[in-house]
Amino acid sequence: MKTIFTFLSSLSVLCILSSCETVSVATNHDPAASWASYHTYALAPASKGQTMSPVAEAALRDSLRTELAKKGLTEASGKKADLDIVRHVFIQQKISVQQYTDWGYGYHGGWPYGYGYYGMWPGAPMTYTDVTQYHEGTMVIDFVDARTKKLVFRGVGKAVVGGSEGNAEKIREGVAKMVAEYPAASH
Repeated sequence: MKTIFTFLSSLSVLCILSSCETVSVATNHDPAASWASYHTYALAPASKGQTMSPVAEAALRDSLRTELAKKGLTEASGKKADLDIVRHVFIQQKISVQQYTDWGYGYHGGWPYGYGYYGMWPGAPMTYTDVTQYHEGTMVIDFVDARTKKLVFRGVGKAVVGGSEGNAEKIREGVAKMVAEYPAASH
């Protein structure tokens, strides 16, 4: 019985964590920025120590190009761009602790049971604790005015990360959600 309960507890923790599989995104922008003057962008090289897998890096760059094109922005060389796009990535190990109390009747059809000498089990509570470790990835994308060097837009995405192909999908999702919030001026 304890094995079944442990399995069900672990399954519920995985369900909780899988609800985090989609990327949560927050954005902020400078309302005073000259949005109508931004037509081009340059993808800045990654900062030292900010390496991503080749699959994740390709997903980031490709999705930025696709989503920014939807906003009417085109890629240009660094010195000719209106915006510099700078990305930062961080991965942190997290721990989820879930505690469950079983009052004894739930797994036995709601009835106390007994066997020979031991008599009836009164349904005394038993407490179980599940500890799950996982990795949370944070991606920050900054849009910097290339002339003034002022930050004009920032998107932050967070998700539980794992294998590189799953991470690539989360990167695409996060970039799409962030760029959707970019306040493009009407041209």
